[in-house]
Amino acid sequence: MEFSRQVIREIRRLIVFTAILFLCLWKHEVAFALFGGVVHVIFPFILGGAIAFILGVPMNYIENRLFPENKKKESGMMKRLARPVSLIIVLVLLFGIIFAVLFVLLPQLGNTFTNLGDSVQEFFPKVQSWLEEVFHNNKQIMEMVDQVELNWDKITDMGIRFLRRGAASMVGSTMSVVKEIVSAMATFFIAFAFSCYVLLQKERLKIQGKKILYAFLPKGKAEAALEVLSLTYYTFSGFLTGQCLEAVILGGMFVVAMTVFRFPYALLIGIIIAFTALVPVFGAFIGCAVGVFLIFIVNPTKAILFVVLFLILQQIEGNFIYPHVVGNSVGLPSIWVLAAVSVGGTLMGVVGMLIFIPVASVTYALFREVIYLLLKKRGLKPEEIK
Repeated sequence: MEFSRQVIREIRRLIVFTAILFLCLWKHEVAFALFGGVVHVIFPFILGGAIAFILGVPMNYIENRLFPENKKKESGMMKRLARPVSLIIVLVLLFGIIFAVLFVLLPQLGNTFTNLGDSVQEFFPKVQSWLEEVFHNNKQIMEMVDQVELNWDKITDMGIRFLRRGAASMVGSTMSVVKEIVSAMATFFIAFAFSCYVLLQKERLKIQGKKILYAFLPKGKAEAALEVLSLTYYTFSGFLTGQCLEAVILGGMFVVAMTVFRFPYALLIGIIIAFTALVPVFGAFIGCAVGVFLIFIVNPTKAILFVVLFLILQQIEGNFIYPHVVGNSVGLPSIWVLAAVSVGGTLMGVVGMLIFIPVASVTYALFREVIYLLLKKRGLKPEEIK
């Protein structure tokens, strides 16, 4: 029995793959060390790719708005300037946001934390007085209450001593700390430079990637791979854009509403809710819990009113803002969104929650296409199955 060249080639690939898999399982420590070394070497480029993907979303929007395709065709100069001008605008906006955070928000947050410390110092004596009024007949509880003493000066001294010990240990290993800082800065600058190159040359890189796929894969498989990559890109970019915009809108709504109704810590709680809202499904409720705690220290009654305000704004955001901002960019039913958040949070924490929703959306779309093709092969129409 003679085998064709294609069959022999497939058998060779299977043997090589089996041998590599056996070696990785047998010498798993060496395999993991080798894999870690490779990841460490290419990590700046992985980080640069992630930065390019994130910056590419607003950059594409600015480029399409300022430099439409008809203008690019009419003028070669416009076509050459579209990409660098869009990148410069995005970088100016990015550094402007960083500047605003460092020199505008951080001082206000510092004042807020100072006021929070004063509120905590005033809150605990009130709690002790309330406990004494309620449990004055219970000697055991009263003894426990009397033993609790909140001395803010002692707490401050403990914090200062802790920071001094940390600073002493840091000074003891100054060279290693300096080396790590320099290494991190070098990694970031390499990643940032690589991301700028990717953004400026993305059409050329796209063509080169297509050539590689068509060179190593059959035409049908290469086209399928390109379709999957395109679906993945649009799903991730749509989810990222919608989720960030929705978080900013929700945080702004809380800052405005809390300022109007004179709630304490309006800016701090608004920023916390904006950041936690980046985590789908559960994020805003985590921010609500933090906000309730902060307001409860100052005014327990307003803490209850804050919960009411949160539920109202959450309903407005969920029913009117989220569908229009995020829309069907993810295209995933609610039950699978919840499953993706749960699995992603279990495996990778907060990052997993953000990544697994678009991953699940891509998987869901591909699996649906496969199911529809199989049904059509059996002579069944998907819309007729109910």
